[in-house]
Amino acid sequence: MGRAFEFRKERKFKRWGNMARVFTRLGKEITIAAKAGGPDPAGNPHLRSLIQTAKSENMPKDNIERAIKRAVEKDTADYKEVVYEGYGPHGIAFLIETATDNPTRTVANVRSYFNKFGGSLGTSGSVDFMFERKCVFKMKSENPVDLEELELELIDYGAEEVFKDEEDESVIVIYGAFESYGQIQKFIEENGYELKSGQFERIPTTELKKVAKEDRVELDKLIDKLENDDDVQNVYHLLDTSED
Repeated sequence: MGRAFEFRKERKFKRWGNMARVFTRLGKEITIAAKAGGPDPAGNPHLRSLIQTAKSENMPKDNIERAIKRAVEKDTADYKEVVYEGYGPHGIAFLIETATDNPTRTVANVRSYFNKFGGSLGTSGSVDFMFERKCVFKMKSENPVDLEELELELIDYGAEEVFKDEEDESVIVIYGAFESYGQIQKFIEENGYELKSGQFERIPTTELKKVAKEDRVELDKLIDKLENDDDVQNVYHLLDTSED
């Protein structure tokens, strides 16, 4: 197994919190995708895959439709995708993805969290190089699949790792290069697979850092505060959260 699989297996920290927050954050992504590529899923592959992601999270149809509608309403504020970088306590690198209609508010909040828990907000590029952005898809097949053959086939489309989901072995997970998102999605749709979700993740390019249990308190508080901010979409860090 490769780096993406190991990172996925090790990544224990909470992602997105409760269901209401999942819906809110997916709604922002859908609105941004619809504004960028148009509100018709048939002509907007990214929007199409996000709708499938939302459905896999049991997001109500009305919520999805409202998120798309917001993209074409004139009085709707534009969301900007802004990435913040910094260091938490004990030198742990953090990368925070946000979607905000008020960057001034967002950067002030993010900075205050770092300051409160003994970290510091960094400059652009200070942490980004420690992560590699990847596309990740989940799909199902009605028929048995030879993973090795599938991976060999998908390599030509930019895929890098193919494996079964640990939580549901009927689901196949595909990681690929960031720029291969469209090609991989096209392969899935054109070859009769059921697309469950399509998103982006950041995979560490450097070794995760172990911190003593007693030193984890401030880090856990910082992670929790960041993940519960309404403007924050994803929090990535280099803290090794595996059990000792």
